[in-house]
Amino acid sequence: MEIERKFLLSGVPPTMRFARREAIRQGYLALDGDTEVRLRISSKGSVLTIKAGRGGVRVEEEIPLQTRQAEALWELTEGRRVQKSRRRVRLAGTGGGADLVAEVDEYSGALDGLVVVEVEFPDEPAADGFEPPAWFGRELTDDRRYANRSLASDGMPEEPDTA
Repeated sequence: MEIERKFLLSGVPPTMRFARREAIRQGYLALDGDTEVRLRISSKGSVLTIKAGRGGVRVEEEIPLQTRQAEALWELTEGRRVQKSRRRVRLAGTGGGADLVAEVDEYSGALDGLVVVEVEFPDEPAADGFEPPAWFGRELTDDRRYANRSLASDGMPEEPDTA
């Protein structure tokens, strides 16, 4: 199970600008209802991921791939891709006494300017009790427009007119 919460950021926090970045290419091989088959290629390797469900709690299975396999499958994700750089930072003592990790994703290409932060939790009570730091913006956990699969297929969400 994957238990996470996602938030919008106005940009990469200044304290993280020089943190190590991991370049990620992510594409979707299949999207069916609340089930997705995703390919992720990064310097850490390549993985095929199957996710089912939506929102903060979902089933997730990952299968490592060889580079040759990943590159062959990448061609099948045309039209359903995102590219981003990921930075990680520890959130000391925010997980009920345990350290959590915030993953800050800065998107490029058609999604240039979009920056989000995700935090994974060991269980639902930890996720429910999480108090986001002041630098976190609006919560996006249940906003399907900001799910990576939607960003890959539909592009940048249009914000509602607040005028």
